[in-house]
Amino acid sequence: MSLQFLDFDYSEDGQGCGTFEAMASVRPAQVAAVRAEIAGVLDWAESTFPGQRAALDEGGEWDVDLQEHNDGASPPWHELTLSISGSTSFCAAFRQRFGLAG
Repeated sequence: MSLQFLDFDYSEDGQGCGTFEAMASVRPAQVAAVRAEIAGVLDWAESTFPGQRAALDEGGEWDVDLQEHNDGASPPWHELTLSISGSTSFCAAFRQRFGLAG
């Protein structure tokens, strides 16, 4: 899966847990495509680490936060922000799957 809208930044905490964050700001005609791309990323995470989504401090391998915002302008811009946190093994697999530098 090639990512067209999502460009991830990476950060890591002191315990080795990482977070990938991406934001897409698009017009209404592109919202469905961004949501489909996000769904593809989350489908990969669930199929690669099935049943392991939970808060990392509660023993999960990965977790996600998705925010959507409409700026109210005319024509509107839609901002979709995706944050995926994971263990060291999840982050390594995520980097490999989506071709991200380590």
